[in-house]
Amino acid sequence: QVQLVESGGGLVQPGGSLRLSCVASGRIFSLKDMGWYRQSSGKQRELVASSKTGGSVDYADSVKGRFTISRDNVKNTVYLEMNNLKPEDTAVYYCNVNAKSGTWELNRDYWGQGTQVTVSS
Repeated sequence: QVQLVESGGGLVQPGGSLRLSCVASGRIFSLKDMGWYRQSSGKQRELVASSKTGGSVDYADSVKGRFTISRDNVKNTVYLEMNNLKPEDTAVYYCNVNAKSGTWELNRDYWGQGTQVTVSS
């Protein structure tokens, strides 16, 4: 009922920047929390950044000061600005949205298909 489409990934050199976008579409009654996760080869999926409805944001220690999460509630879009990228940031990045798809439906999590970010010289 809710679809997420990520974009903005690609190949970038260390120290470079990328901006990821995630657009939510479909039957959306309301959007709650939005965030970005990533998963590299052989590792568990981890939370990178989150933006909660109440206004609070949170970042993984490894990306603090380099990444910035933002959202546009009118466009149902969440962004992840990534600066000073490092090889360790290489991973598939997934958008996660907690949303209600109907007036009487409960909030649930929706996931994007993932977008590859590769940081290499």
